Amino acid sequence: MASGPGNNASLSVQKVTHSESSRAKKSQHSEEEIFYMNCRAAYLTVLKSSLENIKSKEQLCLVLQQAGRNPSQKTLNKYWTSQTTTLNFDDFCTILKKEKTATKTELLKAFGKIDTDNSGYILHDELSKILTTRGEKMTLDEVSAITKLADFNSSGKLDYNKFCDFYMTISEQCCKTALEKLEVDNRLRRQQFGSQAETSSEGITLSKPSPRVSRKTDHKLAPVKGDSRTSSRPSSAQSCKASISSTISEWQCAQSKGCFYLEDDGEIISHKYRLHLPQRSTVCITIKPLNLCQVEGKSCHWLSVDTALYVLKENESQENLQLVSFTEQQNKEMFGWKGELGSGVYWLLPFTTGCRLKKVKTQITGEAKLVYRGEDGELALTKEFRAALLDVFETIDLDGNGLLSLEEYNFFELRTSGEKCDEEAWAVCKENFNMKKNELTRQGFMDLNLMEANDREGDPSDLWVTLLSLGYNKALEMIEACPFVIDIYAEKCKPRIKAIYLEAGGWQLNRAICKSVVNKGEAKVMDGCENVIVYTYKTDIRITSVIENKSENKVIIHVNNEQSKNCLSNRGLTVFAVEVAPKSMVVSQHVMPLNEQEEWLYNCVHSLLR
Repeated sequence: MASGPGNNASLSVQKVTHSESSRAKKSQHSEEEIFYMNCRAAYLTVLKSSLENIKSKEQLCLVLQQAGRNPSQKTLNKYWTSQTTTLNFDDFCTILKKEKTATKTELLKAFGKIDTDNSGYILHDELSKILTTRGEKMTLDEVSAITKLADFNSSGKLDYNKFCDFYMTISEQCCKTALEKLEVDNRLRRQQFGSQAETSSEGITLSKPSPRVSRKTDHKLAPVKGDSRTSSRPSSAQSCKASISSTISEWQCAQSKGCFYLEDDGEIISHKYRLHLPQRSTVCITIKPLNLCQVEGKSCHWLSVDTALYVLKENESQENLQLVSFTEQQNKEMFGWKGELGSGVYWLLPFTTGCRLKKVKTQITGEAKLVYRGEDGELALTKEFRAALLDVFETIDLDGNGLLSLEEYNFFELRTSGEKCDEEAWAVCKENFNMKKNELTRQGFMDLNLMEANDREGDPSDLWVTLLSLGYNKALEMIEACPFVIDIYAEKCKPRIKAIYLEAGGWQLNRAICKSVVNKGEAKVMDGCENVIVYTYKTDIRITSVIENKSENKVIIHVNNEQSKNCLSNRGLTVFAVEVAPKSMVVSQHVMPLNEQEEWLYNCVHSLLR
């Protein structure tokens, strides 16, 4: 059917509108890239890597100045409070978005309030009086440094229009210098931006094309270019998976507890386990947060933290581990896997995304009291501290027998002091504290902490060092740790599980995550670069994306989550970039719903920066 003039005009308007919209989006995207590159340039001028944290207010000031800002003490105090210990690169980007550079118009307007007769000049005496007595007061030497500059001072007056030009030039020059340094210095350009890169030399085959990659020729499966979108309302199909516990009540079981601990730099460490199966058997493996409520009405912040467990088979050595499976079936807060495993040794690597176990700046109204002196003058532990110690004991009692072995106690010592207790020191503990079968009882653990308080004559400083390292805040709330429990059920044999390490996940875990996402997730070729593939693995409560770079060159991928709704990323930013080395994979991000009771929409756009 032929179209009339009216239809043609309508189509033309639609094309123009679409073209303008595309240009607007492209311009917005370009602005984001420029902003990101400026952030990176400024950050790497002061720090060696984007993974390194800002460690002082002075360092924060330097980085902001390199980004063309001139932060006042009030601005610095706003972002570096008494509670602040470090700020990461994402924090820095967030600050820059809030603290815009002053424009010349704004500066002239500020000077105009002083120059009431609009002469364009301000007397040095008047300027000195204002700058040394109002707002954030300057010293006379600092004011003198301004008035002595010949370019905009003459006859005892400041030409503030020229001063504003000078200020804007200096601000722009700082940014330009940082960008030039970033461009020229190859060492800085190699700094890592994403999670630890996974290289092909560590066991992942990267050369084979995935049969599930959507190509432009596959019209039925072709995705929107650069777009990954899913509505994530919990589905009945996912939640009605076979019950993990319904058929295993008569199987033999082994159990171990453990804990995720959040480090100062945001890294998460946890126990790692070795599992031994004496013969081939069907097994069921589960992990879930451990409920430790000792005080009625006390909330367990960690119960909402996501947990997972990756099962790796040990072959010739610990360096050659093969991913077998991971816990993807869900039953409330429990995650599990059921299948057949051959006899031998396996490694169990716990994992949490970091979406909900992360640094949170909270205001503490008052510090909890740990010890007090009774009527007899003797020191005693407060009720609140005793409750916290019972939780600690429950967490570090890995086998759950109500006693602490030397091995279990040493995990506690490594976490809190960085040292181990040897057999000789353990024998001294046995002489002074309550033990059973050469293992420390709950009461013995309490007495050990009371002795520490007595050694410091009631000063709780060392006790707080212990508590803070275990994830507690000064209100005795565990907010930077997540205790968990692992259960292993085997149909035909007795499984044995043992905690071996307490450390960060490392490349073995990162490789397992990448491989699981590649095996289970959807794959999309990045628009304009067929050597870059984004894999996305989706469940009802978690989405993980992995970027694979098959090319011979490093790539930087721009990641934009601004169209997502009710989503929480482990990155903490809606817009960021990920650097991927040649022939490697890297985790782009983990995403979870911000509010599990509401619908969440994941709409992430990956695009190539360079």
